[in-house]
Amino acid sequence: MDQIDTLIQWIKESNYIVFFGGAGVSTESGLKDFRSQDGLYHVVYDYPPEEILSHSFFMHHTEEFYRFYQDKLNTSHFKPNITHIVLSEMEKKGKLHSIITQNIDGFHQDAGSQKVLELHGSIKRNYCMDCHKFYDETIVFETKGVPKCSCGGVIKPDVVLYEEPLNEKIVVEAIQEIEKADLLMIGGTSLNVYPAASYIHHFHGKHLVLINRDETPYDSKCDLVIHDSLGKVFTEIQKKI
Repeated sequence: MDQIDTLIQWIKESNYIVFFGGAGVSTESGLKDFRSQDGLYHVVYDYPPEEILSHSFFMHHTEEFYRFYQDKLNTSHFKPNITHIVLSEMEKKGKLHSIITQNIDGFHQDAGSQKVLELHGSIKRNYCMDCHKFYDETIVFETKGVPKCSCGGVIKPDVVLYEEPLNEKIVVEAIQEIEKADLLMIGGTSLNVYPAASYIHHFHGKHLVLINRDETPYDSKCDLVIHDSLGKVFTEIQKKI
């Protein structure tokens, strides 16, 4: 039995599956990830992206922040891929209980998934810093310069920037989901981003599975490691489940 067949067998046997995903889940939709050689962090810009995507930079250089954000983080030309679709199908069939994602593109919801815990927020939610009125992403990406609320306040994306804490309620729920899981599938992440990567230490279930093109520091701790594309793996899952 090969690795994917083993995974499919475990999926069939499991009752509480949780999927924990990173940037690699969305790169197959055409998005650039932030840390690969062709990722956004290697694009030459006026400031390092780590600095631009920080709370202090947003507050003090809002116009420059939005020049980068509107140019590099607009996902309107992209759509969910096979991994997002199959995870949604697994949820509908009662096999998948929840998705924990480090991504901010909202593709899981676009594909139909209902229980999605977004650790780093979403570009699809934006709010006025003065009156807290919420806006979708169109106002951000269709406005030239800094988007403003009807009250005149600056609109901020509901994403976790550097220097900002994660949403404590979502963190607690994510850890609780991992603790309940009998099968935890980790996909498309190098597990180098903290504190999110540390959450997998809360898994005490039966099978810990990692699907990632490259090796990670956690490979030796997993029951099954598949170094292949998520698209290939989830295409096989779709065929057999």
